[in-house]
Amino acid sequence: MISNKITSGINGNIKIPGDKSISHRSIIIPSISIGISEINNILMSQDVIHTLEAFKSLGVKIVNENNKIIIHGHGLDSLKKSPKNIYLGNSGTSARLLTGLLASQSFNTTIEGDKSLSSRPMNRITKPLELMGASFENSNGTLPLKIIGKKLKSKKLVIEIPSAQIKSGLLLAAINTKGHSTIVEKNITRNHSENMLESFGADIQINKNGDDSIIDINGKKELISKNIDVPSDLSSAAFFIVATLINKGSKISMKNININKTRDGILIALKKMGAKININNKKNVAGEVTADIDVEHSDLNGCELDSRIAKLMIDEYPILSIAAAFANTPSIFRGLGELKVKESDRLDLIRSNLIRCGCECKVINDDLIIKPSRSYKPINHNIRTDYDHRIAMAFVIMGSKIGNLEIEDSKCINTSFPNFAEIYNKAGGNFKWKL
Repeated sequence: MISNKITSGINGNIKIPGDKSISHRSIIIPSISIGISEINNILMSQDVIHTLEAFKSLGVKIVNENNKIIIHGHGLDSLKKSPKNIYLGNSGTSARLLTGLLASQSFNTTIEGDKSLSSRPMNRITKPLELMGASFENSNGTLPLKIIGKKLKSKKLVIEIPSAQIKSGLLLAAINTKGHSTIVEKNITRNHSENMLESFGADIQINKNGDDSIIDINGKKELISKNIDVPSDLSSAAFFIVATLINKGSKISMKNININKTRDGILIALKKMGAKININNKKNVAGEVTADIDVEHSDLNGCELDSRIAKLMIDEYPILSIAAAFANTPSIFRGLGELKVKESDRLDLIRSNLIRCGCECKVINDDLIIKPSRSYKPINHNIRTDYDHRIAMAFVIMGSKIGNLEIEDSKCINTSFPNFAEIYNKAGGNFKWKL
């Protein structure tokens, strides 16, 4: 893909696809509930499709009718042994959440993924599950992973790593485990799993103790199906927000965007930089807050963000870094160690690709420092993605300002945003698939 400079800005009403995190959970939780659930606006990206196919393989009847996903659930213990290994592609969410759920089943399952997913650490979810009595067969803490299904023991678990995937995997294990479990989250992360489980009738209570989130679960209470309208994804919207902010003559509107308080850090950060972002028509639907967002071109200043905000926007740092590259002053983003274990080492790719574009950028420990240039002259037009969708899309937006960037392995965008190219070009973007 070649990302070219644009001249007329990004404009119009932009339809952002369904939230990826909620789409995964909109398959998983109805599949272990009793009754039929109808899912609207689900994101049919590669990652979500892998989750969907996994549950079909586990015996769940799932059909697509008139662009709606219909899931026939039969309860917590209704899953069946898959006739084959479950392949999850590049989806870390699928891997971590299914590990927790399948550890509490009555059968063994082997999950596997692509090269990228197979390099990501799984012991961050398997180790706490082992405290509940879970068993796994694996030599080095990565995929492929054989999950030895068994009855687990209720426990009190403390999560030190800021990861909604780990928390959600433990929640799915706890709801299928007899007795009272407690999960203490030291670094609060996105709460989509808690919201959805509560709306499906799980016996779950969430309390705060200082900075800690304490989640109490009484397991083995059956979940009751309900319909889900998946809100639009703020992480996907962020690419268009930044494209609008940095390109003169730009103005966009987006409707029904998820602005859940556990993941709205990108909006907080951009407003701190001086972004003209207006949030209207807030609504609360099944615990998720949505709103319409209007954005227009803005004169941005750099900012310093401490590590506390990272847990509210870890996935958005690639595109925030592009905004920082066109600010008037330098930016410092602290405490980004978690970026090293995403689909790629995102921290290094942000640094190295910004340098290729002619930006002064460095990493000191886990802090990212960006010093914008007044006149970008790319040193190397090839942008390395390591098959990471968020890196690819971020540097498409970089190309909208400096032009002629070749995004390597750009088909990885299908992981989370399969119609990104279509929407971007329709709004005024300019990139072409390399012939």
